[in-house]
Amino acid sequence: MSLLAIGWDPELRGLLTVIMGVVVLMGSVYMIMATNMGSRLSFLVTLTGLMGWMALMGATWWIYGIGLKGPEPSWAAIPGQTIIQDVPALRSAGALRSLPDGYQDAPATEVHKLVEQQFFDEGYVKIVSGNPAYGQAQAAASENIEEDGALAAGQYEITEVFDIGGERFPLIANNQSLDFFAFFHKPHYTVVEVSPLIPVRSEPGRAPATAEIDEAGQRQYVYMVRDLGAKRQPAVVLTIGGGAIFLALCYLLHRRERILKDNLSSAVATA
Repeated sequence: MSLLAIGWDPELRGLLTVIMGVVVLMGSVYMIMATNMGSRLSFLVTLTGLMGWMALMGATWWIYGIGLKGPEPSWAAIPGQTIIQDVPALRSAGALRSLPDGYQDAPATEVHKLVEQQFFDEGYVKIVSGNPAYGQAQAAASENIEEDGALAAGQYEITEVFDIGGERFPLIANNQSLDFFAFFHKPHYTVVEVSPLIPVRSEPGRAPATAEIDEAGQRQYVYMVRDLGAKRQPAVVLTIGGGAIFLALCYLLHRRERILKDNLSSAVATA
């Protein structure tokens, strides 16, 4: 039954495209070289050139971050600590080192402001809504909170995004612009504040009312860590693998040339 799932586009079309590319590009070079060097030597030379080209192409992709790419950086969930539904859970999850003073006696409409000030006191930075990082965190938080079932789409609104960590090291003279050798990163976290909305009753034939934030409702938080991804990993593997095979084939060609030279010289001496 699995054979019935194979269609012309893209399965068979893609397979035929790869076969035609191999036959036309590499096969044509091999056929031309085989007329002068023989089938075995021409195959070795053609394969050496192919591996050298792959190493150069992989190095180009590696430098510019293009071509064959791995997973992009994204916000990842922290198992068991991502969805925080009350203020005390912020400390138990590790988002805050201590809870804000007086939050238990404060009015429900003021608790989130105390929590926000505590974030600032512990080094968090607020991400403004116009920043692209705000949109990335918002999308990841929405996906996590809906998959968890804490809130459904249309029942909440992302109101604040707090960010901390992610610094690179080691830096030259502690200069942020001189970061050529800053290959290491500190953990990068974000906390997204989710505000519940007041339920709106829809009436047939009338436009839905504008949703409003329930100021007295319990704010929820989505705690995530930055996954740096592996954008350049395929290019790195291609460069190192292709380069290693290229050097090995070059050594085989050199070894063959030396053996051939020794055999020819010994044949002349014998004659």
